[in-house]
Order: sequence, then C-alpha cells, then structure tokens
Amino acid sequence: MTKPCLASAFSFVFLGLAACGPLPVYYKTGSDQTRTNSDTLTCEVKALKDAPVANQIRQRPPVYYQGRRHCNSSGSCWTSPGYWVDGGTYTVDVNQGLRNQLEQNCMAQKGYRRLELPRCTKEQITALQSQLGSTQGATAGAAGLPEEACAVRQSNGNTVILPPL
Repeated sequence: MTKPCLASAFSFVFLGLAACGPLPVYYKTGSDQTRTNSDTLTCEVKALKDAPVANQIRQRPPVYYQGRRHCNSSGSCWTSPGYWVDGGTYTVDVNQGLRNQLEQNCMAQKGYRRLELPRCTKEQITALQSQLGSTQGATAGAAGLPEEACAVRQSNGNTVILPPL
C-alpha cells in the first residue's frame, strides 16, 4: 500500500474514532483502565441478564401526499389523485433504558462515577497508539482525573481515558 493510501486509511479510522460529541465513561480515582474495562463488562453482562433484550417491532403512521393541480397551455386543468406512503417499521428494545440504569447502578456500587469526556484528537490517539505498543493501556493515576483529559473508544469496545499531552 502506498503512503497516500495508507494515510487515507488511517485518517478514515481516526475520523471514525473522533466522531462528534462527548464520550460517556466510568471513572474511579486510582483505578487503571484494565480494571475499569473489566468492571464495566461485568456490569454490562449482569444488566443484560437482569434486563434482556426485548425487541418490539413498531410501525410509523402512513403519510398522505395530496394530489397536485396540473394545467396545460389551453387552460384545461385537472387534479391528480393523492396517495398514501407506508411509514415503515422499526425495532425498539423496550428494556434498553432499564438495562442502562442497572449498569450505572452496578458501576456506582463499585465506586465509579459516570462522566462525559471530550473525544480525543488525532494527536492524542496517535500518542495512545504508541503507548499501547509498550504499556497496553493508559492509567489515570491516584492524583485524579486531569480537567483536560479526553477519551477514545477502541475497536474492541473498550474506552481509554488519556491525560492531556
């Protein structure tokens, strides 16, 4: 793969990782990322057992489009008939809200608090990749979470909190 293609591929990955909006994370002073990810997975599994996926199929209401009036050059007019368009169907997991509450309660019982951190920039993600090569994860030390910290969601679903560069 050539350098421009390789750079484009990495840019696409970074753009996907640096999507809009803050990233919800769990944080406990002194806990490392590996432990936090393990506790999160444990709570997610427990919440899924207590509030399993319960999908319901729902239907949006149909939409009516009124007929249009058409006139030709001789002044003769007519109205085309209106028509209905199906609103479509969608699926809702009715237990999703309860499952989120159970997960948050489980994490709170383990001493974590839920935060919304800004997503990391490309530079911070690049620094993370070099850290993962040698330390296999970042740690938020006992000194607490820096105000400028950011978060990134890895492809395996784990979230990593990075201190500012």
